[in-house]
Amino acid sequence: MSIKVRYFASLKETVGRSEDELESIAPLSVRDIWRQLNPDLAMPETLLAAINMDYVSLDANVDEGDELAFFPPVTGG
Repeated sequence: MSIKVRYFASLKETVGRSEDELESIAPLSVRDIWRQLNPDLAMPETLLAAINMDYVSLDANVDEGDELAFFPPVTGG
């Protein structure tokens, strides 16, 4: 299973890259993918995630060919 993972805004600096390509044989949740790709970084409490441009919960499953994007929380004023 191949999944493209992208990091946006300040998360790019936090993880040190803008994207990853993940190969896995097991079904994975958004949370599982963060932990697998960033084992030394705690997942931010207010992390936002989108699968194929639709916001999802951190427990959502990611399927073959999906694009998973991580965003820091957005604030307005």
